[in-house]
Amino acid sequence: MSIRTQNAEVREIRRSLGSTLAEDRGDVPGWVLITLMTAGLVVAIWAIAGPALNNILDDSFSRVAGI
Repeated sequence: MSIRTQNAEVREIRRSLGSTLAEDRGDVPGWVLITLMTAGLVVAIWAIAGPALNNILDDSFSRVAGI
């Protein structure tokens, strides 16, 4: 294969990829929705488990301070 043929193939591949990449923008709203839902789940779980975690930490600190 000659250099000219290789260069022509490379140019064709670049043209093809450029049009494909220009068409593929991604699903930004989907990622935003997943991020917001994850944050919402973290907040909900923290609201439920927060008092129990505080009690566990308070107990462990009081035990360490009592030694």
